[in-house]
Amino acid sequence: MPHPGRIALFLDLDGTLAAIQPDPDLVMVPPATIDVLRRVEQALDGALAILSGRPGIDLDRLLHPLLLPHAAGHGAERRDRHGVVVQAPVAPGLGAARAQLRQRVAGWQGVWIEPKGHGLAVHYRAAPGMAARVESAVRETAARHAPAFDVQPGKMVFELRPHGIDKGSALRAFMREAPYAGRVPVMVGDDLTDEAGFIAARQAGGYGIKIGAGPSSAMWRLPGPEALADWLRRLGSAPTP
Repeated sequence: MPHPGRIALFLDLDGTLAAIQPDPDLVMVPPATIDVLRRVEQALDGALAILSGRPGIDLDRLLHPLLLPHAAGHGAERRDRHGVVVQAPVAPGLGAARAQLRQRVAGWQGVWIEPKGHGLAVHYRAAPGMAARVESAVRETAARHAPAFDVQPGKMVFELRPHGIDKGSALRAFMREAPYAGRVPVMVGDDLTDEAGFIAARQAGGYGIKIGAGPSSAMWRLPGPEALADWLRRLGSAPTP
């Protein structure tokens, strides 16, 4: 692996920095991991960013007191190292799409909708047998509002996100800016939503690290968030060349 001075590091949060929970509101990034991230940011001279499907306000809450650059909503909201936030326009049909999906899934035991700023997620972790019905509902809603939204499958979830926005486009945007430009991009994530980031990192001369099991285009793999925290700890304490 290149020395930290040559790496630009992009990290997912849920399932990567923190264990997945049945309810996203229950997710917590361990304080020790937050402390490690502070050291990693220093070791990388600031070339660290969080790429997540969560809204930016959630990322700041979960990583407090750190205020890291991030691409929230899979890149619909991006904050650079100077704190400047750029947001994609909200699709005009988002409100209608949310209302239609709420009506569609009403009464589906164990299925619930999570608003995500520029999109939404329909979770079925508590009702795995509902996967096909949830997917059908989300895809039909996306088709009704085409081409405003893309459908993003994930772990026990289907998301509506703005068309053309994903973690790959977010990574490429960061790589055009200091301090990321000219470094080797490393994308770390656990879910299907991270695959676009893995591909973008590889295309830019870097690589992906998949957290957990399952097929992936990532070059490397770690078993879970605890193993990632150990890897980050070593990265943050690497000696200066």
